[in-house]
Amino acid sequence: MSSDTMPETLLVEEPLSPRNLRKTLGLFCSGLTVISAADETGPIGFTCQSFASLSLDPALVSFNPARTSTTWPRIRAVGNFCVNVLATHQEEISNAFARSGADKFAGVHWSPAPSGAPILDGAIAWADCTVWAEYDGGDHTIVAAEIRTLGSDSTQHPLVFFGGKYGLPVPAGNASTVTGKER
Repeated sequence: MSSDTMPETLLVEEPLSPRNLRKTLGLFCSGLTVISAADETGPIGFTCQSFASLSLDPALVSFNPARTSTTWPRIRAVGNFCVNVLATHQEEISNAFARSGADKFAGVHWSPAPSGAPILDGAIAWADCTVWAEYDGGDHTIVAAEIRTLGSDSTQHPLVFFGGKYGLPVPAGNASTVTGKER
């Protein structure tokens, strides 16, 4: 195939809209996390899909809260927070922490990390962090966070998100089929 022809399966979506961005970029399979902290009112947190390992030396991760988030400024003010990597059985927790205005910790069991930030029971992994740097990311903030301590449970499997749904794509030739539930 020459470089000036495009395979029939690759369609150019016009216009470049938030809907088309979400649809296309949602085909990148990602894990789900809950960023949590504890302030004077108690535990706080939010679901975050845009999380990645950033650096081994120093030990850094990154995530991208929406600029409209009312929880991230509160967590930033605390200074310490925990990144909880969700396991397959934690869809309800992902949904609960994605909502605004609700008591997200109602019925959620947790224990304090060394910093005091909540480690959610059943999380596949966690990292107790502090803010390293923040950058402008359009309608999101790019946060680089330094890991202070961490832990994991390798006996579990991660909760994943693909194509607007929980679960993995079914490899049986139909790329639009996804196992799992919509968030």
